[in-house]
Amino acid sequence: MPMPNLNIYQEEFHPSPLVQTWFEFRKSHIAVLGMWLLAFFVAMVIVGPIIAPFDPLLQNPNAFLVKPAWDVSGSIRHLFGTDSLGRDLLSRLIYGCRITLGISFLLVLLSMLVGVTLGAIAGMTHGVRASVLNHLLDSIMAVPTLLIAIVIVGILGIGLVNTMWAISLALIPQFVHNTREVVRAEMQKEYVLASKLDGAKNFHLFFYCILPNMYEMLVVQGTMALSIAILDISALGFIGLGAQPPSPELGVMLSEGLKEAYKSPWLIALPGSAIFLMVLSVNVVGDGLRSALRNRLSS
Repeated sequence: MPMPNLNIYQEEFHPSPLVQTWFEFRKSHIAVLGMWLLAFFVAMVIVGPIIAPFDPLLQNPNAFLVKPAWDVSGSIRHLFGTDSLGRDLLSRLIYGCRITLGISFLLVLLSMLVGVTLGAIAGMTHGVRASVLNHLLDSIMAVPTLLIAIVIVGILGIGLVNTMWAISLALIPQFVHNTREVVRAEMQKEYVLASKLDGAKNFHLFFYCILPNMYEMLVVQGTMALSIAILDISALGFIGLGAQPPSPELGVMLSEGLKEAYKSPWLIALPGSAIFLMVLSVNVVGDGLRSALRNRLSS
């Protein structure tokens, strides 16, 4: 007869903060659905060139404006149809998501790194320099990021690389502003004052005392910046200031599809839907993470 498995030590299971956040996050079915949708787009970024059936720039003179496969006159060879130059629309959409979302991730990470660093310095310093920086940031924050990006692109010149620099520079003030406000608020709290009395330097205060309490702000601001970056890259490509044809960027695809919108509405419906679903998934996941972090901290 087997011996019963007795637990002598009555220990309680305390999940890690990351596990607790996941438990709170998965309570929202909409957030989980948004996570799977965002994971799908991320998979397009990673394995896009492997699963794309055709070269996105390959032109087929025998397949101009082929209708999607769900249409009666469509072809299964081109699942989403082709454009006016005979290029496979599914392949262009896969590469378009890869360009738009992949570049947006890189821009947000770069802007967050620079913005949080400058915001921490601004929040921990006082005097004339801090005052000038704060007033300058408040003035820049009043201007829409897309307008800032258009001005910077007008100075640097059109093209995808200049668009990337422009959007990064436009997003940095938002991270600086929010980080500065959080750091200033946390610097007045008792646990930070106690660490300062123990001789902790600003570097130690920020990384070990303040930064762990900034996760909610970084999640909210990061997801907001990611959706702004996706829209700005697409908008600049649409008006001809960003990526240039024949690049399979989603904004460029929208701009090219307008010429044939009446005869082939799928040319604007499909890339437009991709942009919409991409931004929607980012916002839903960001809102779910914010709620999960807030619930974990309050429990």
